[in-house]
Amino acid sequence: MTESYISAGAVLRYSKTASGLPVVFLHPTPVDHDYWRPLVNKLTGVCAIVPDLRGHGNSELGSSLPIGGFSRVPDASVLTMRQLAADVLLLLDAAGIKEAVFAGCSIGGYVLLELWRQQPKRMRGLAFVCSKPQPDAEPGLQKRAENIARVRAEGVDGFFDSMAQSLVGATARTQRPSIVGEVRSRMTLAPEAVVAVQAGLATRPDSVPTVRTIDVPLLAIAGEEDGAVSPAEMSAFLEARRCQFHVLPDAGHFAAFEQPQNVAGLLGSWLDQFRA
Repeated sequence: MTESYISAGAVLRYSKTASGLPVVFLHPTPVDHDYWRPLVNKLTGVCAIVPDLRGHGNSELGSSLPIGGFSRVPDASVLTMRQLAADVLLLLDAAGIKEAVFAGCSIGGYVLLELWRQQPKRMRGLAFVCSKPQPDAEPGLQKRAENIARVRAEGVDGFFDSMAQSLVGATARTQRPSIVGEVRSRMTLAPEAVVAVQAGLATRPDSVPTVRTIDVPLLAIAGEEDGAVSPAEMSAFLEARRCQFHVLPDAGHFAAFEQPQNVAGLLGSWLDQFRA
């Protein structure tokens, strides 16, 4: 079932499955909620709440984003982690959910860290897939600025083509060549949304100190072949008090889409503790 709600003037959409343990799934950029579909289909006893993040899929970007937060591109609109977290909190209210377990991949994980800073009492557990608490270092900041310049000059097609190749692991590309086209078909952001997302990623805060404050169960799953978020970077989650950490062999940045059976197995076993 697809439903909608309004946050800061934008119409945002989400899907919600049958009753069960409420779990909110936040997808990576630049794909949409469909990233989680293969995994969610393999889980049982879960009420999956799966939004399209602002500017992604069928959710609007909105017209009130701040400008000027990313100093390297001062005229860029910025989709901040704070705004995305505010959207998710309103999603919980719209879906009638007081508290939930949360899972996030990449930018979805960055939003989870912001949610923890804002409303930890609504979070029973946090699962991070190919995400990290560190902010962008200098090479990453430069790359964000280059991405914005490229999209403004050329449009999104070439940018998305390259991302579909780089974000899927080498093993998955070899064993299932069609996967590149599958993820590419879910990259539908408008150029202005790509700009705002890249600026938002560049300006996200350092969340390493936040990890040390997380006192609910935490699951961290790294992709062995992930070129965007390394297992070494994800090991920072071990600073949390109740962290369970896994490295998934032969998996890239889109690990949950590449290996839904394996990630669902790890996630499903971890979720059992919330059903006791």
